[in-house]
Amino acid sequence: QVQLVESGGGLVQPGGSLRLSCVASTSIFSNYAMAWYRQAPGKQRELVAAITGGGRINYADSVKGRFTISRDNAKNTVYLQMNSLKPEDTAVYYCNARNVFQTSQVYWGQGTQVTVSS
Repeated sequence: QVQLVESGGGLVQPGGSLRLSCVASTSIFSNYAMAWYRQAPGKQRELVAAITGGGRINYADSVKGRFTISRDNAKNTVYLQMNSLKPEDTAVYYCNARNVFQTSQVYWGQGTQVTVSS
């Protein structure tokens, strides 16, 4: 069982920035593809950004050029740097981990609220 602990959410004005962090409790962090998802009220959960153990990255079109995902395998941590935030980015953001060698092993964090409002 892998525990994922997110931090860094909060209230920010439009155009502002936040950095989310997610620490994973595993000794083989590099075996996990990591991702950030978000879920706004009344909407389905959607993929925001993902990064493999080797550093391959993909983004949702809605955040390209504004958000940056990165990982530090030595710290078992994945980050989401969010710049130029918009009100439509308001959502609960969830960290996700998927073991690429045992794809049935998928874990979720508890979520962190991001609110973009003036």
